[in-house]
Amino acid sequence: MSEKPEEKSVTGATEFSQQVGEKAARKLNAQRHVTQTVWSGLGMMGLVGWSVAVPTLLGAALGLWLDKNHPGGHSWTLMLLAIGLGLGCFNAWHWVAKEDREIHEQEGDNHD
Repeated sequence: MSEKPEEKSVTGATEFSQQVGEKAARKLNAQRHVTQTVWSGLGMMGLVGWSVAVPTLLGAALGLWLDKNHPGGHSWTLMLLAIGLGLGCFNAWHWVAKEDREIHEQEGDNHD
């Protein structure tokens, strides 16, 4: 009868040791990649900013050119600026969603 409680405590200790080992490994892995994470975060902010700014400015430039060369009753600049902004926001959303999926996939791989 004294063997069963010892087996349970050994099994419990083994599971606990395994959990502690996994957490320690995750912390060590996170510490190694802190610098990389900071730079990738800054890079992502730059990517999002440029992916919105470039189409917006291109739309405004094309609109100015059209207003100068083909004047009409409506403003090409304003219309193409709004279209460029919309496309830029969609592009930024696409990149952020992609990075979010990759992060969650990496976290899922680390937990297995």
